[in-house]
Amino acid sequence: MRTLAIVNQKGGCGKTTTAVNLAGALAADGHRVLVVDMDPQAHATLALGFDPEALDENLYEVLAEPVGSPAAGRLSDVLQRWSEGLHLAPSGIVLSALEQKLTAERAERRTERLEAALATVHQDYDYAVIDCPPNVGVLTFNALRAAQEVIVPLEPSDFAIHGVQKLLETVALLSDRIGSDLSVRILPTLYDGRTRYARDTLAEIRELFGNLCFDTVIRSNVKLREAVRRGQPICSFARKANGTLDYAALALELSLAPPAELAADATANAALVGGDREIAMRYRDPGATDVRIAGDFNGWVPDKDVQSLVQAEGSERVWTKLLNLPPGTYHYRYVVDGEWREDPDNPNAVPGPVGGRNSVLVVR
Repeated sequence: MRTLAIVNQKGGCGKTTTAVNLAGALAADGHRVLVVDMDPQAHATLALGFDPEALDENLYEVLAEPVGSPAAGRLSDVLQRWSEGLHLAPSGIVLSALEQKLTAERAERRTERLEAALATVHQDYDYAVIDCPPNVGVLTFNALRAAQEVIVPLEPSDFAIHGVQKLLETVALLSDRIGSDLSVRILPTLYDGRTRYARDTLAEIRELFGNLCFDTVIRSNVKLREAVRRGQPICSFARKANGTLDYAALALELSLAPPAELAADATANAALVGGDREIAMRYRDPGATDVRIAGDFNGWVPDKDVQSLVQAEGSERVWTKLLNLPPGTYHYRYVVDGEWREDPDNPNAVPGPVGGRNSVLVVR
């Protein structure tokens, strides 16, 4: 089970929106997904149509018990079913009392509660998506300890960028403390491309955080708010809305990128094979502003280990991607202005594991 923590100490940046709608998009792709609501405000619980006050039990009953006690293994008893592929571990205001309850315990004991609870259901789900509260306290530390990957929603503003830099320092310190490398990615949210300020700030975010940024950008979309009111993920409420398209793209980008340990294994295996070939691949699109390439040769991380050149040929812009690859068969796609596309000049393509088609490159 891949466990993702959606974290930012700043409120109003799209944490709950991302947790619920990413989970919905992953479930729509056929994955089994658990949403874990670690915010006492219970916004993710409400966004999936459940009334926290009407539920007899929530995460508090599970996390308040010491690790190893019978009650600590009761996570499955409090889960709520939104659909066959999407379940919820609900929250409630009582969860705010957990931090005070755990103050007498050693630090490592009070931050491993969620990790132990999720271990009891890890075979039942492909993904767990944890919605964290807007602070860095015991609840957030529980989420970070349980997760392998962290997604930081970031609205395009100067104050938000400064806050995220501090958050990344906190995550790095926690990683050192628990002896685990957390994979952190930045997700631009609440983006309004009609304003020059938003466009300039997005460019600054990409320059500042580099490969830590998702290629996907979540645009401002009123349908996302309407979906919350209906208690549905956007993909169920408005299938053609920008919010549906954006979170589907995020789910695809996330699914195509393997966990960090798998990417490391792939890189290590590639290093054992000699006789690399230099491959030049060209993509033409007069309307594109940003073109990257991702495939199983670079862990599906766009433009990782790729030299990129951009030239003008008449009215067209041409992107040339230079790769050094050993002989073999590779699957890949282009990422054009955040949209995943197959290679229009390559007739060899196969269905991708999460939809769409992957182009096929054979290096001899």
